[in-house]
Amino acid sequence: MPSPFQELLATAKDRSLPPVERWAPERVGEIDIRIAANGDWYHEGRRIERFAIAKLFATILRLDDGAHYLVNPYEKLRIQVDDAPFIATDMESQGEGRERRILFSTNVDDVVLADAKHPIVVEDRNGQPRPYVEVRRGLRALIARSVFYRLVDLAADDGEGELSLWSGGVRFVLGHAE
Repeated sequence: MPSPFQELLATAKDRSLPPVERWAPERVGEIDIRIAANGDWYHEGRRIERFAIAKLFATILRLDDGAHYLVNPYEKLRIQVDDAPFIATDMESQGEGRERRILFSTNVDDVVLADAKHPIVVEDRNGQPRPYVEVRRGLRALIARSVFYRLVDLAADDGEGELSLWSGGVRFVLGHAE
């Protein structure tokens, strides 16, 4: 019987997404869609209540030159993203030390293994850590506070004051030990 970790990993491998990186539509514009810092999607100022719609839009989201766009073969529409377009709402860890693998689940049902292609990055915002994991093609998920605390619990002090952990063969620094 597969573990929850193996089931999530299989889900990630089985999910196919539209090839938005290959689409080069001639029509470029804007649409009044905003992704709030908490991961909620809004259209013309009203929260999109149907999760299936936000989830569908998330599959055609693309980052070009620092701007976020909803893309299809016929048009590319710029949207507003307050912070990161996704939120990493949960994680599973398997293994220890350099053999550890960490899987994140997002608010739009993406599953991503932290590794060289999907790094964990912690930025400093006004003295506060702001952790992210890359989901795909430059699109990041803000790691929810409760999930970040769980990551910190897994981290070790490297002896030089850095708290770090391994996933997918890569060492990620979460912050500095005090």
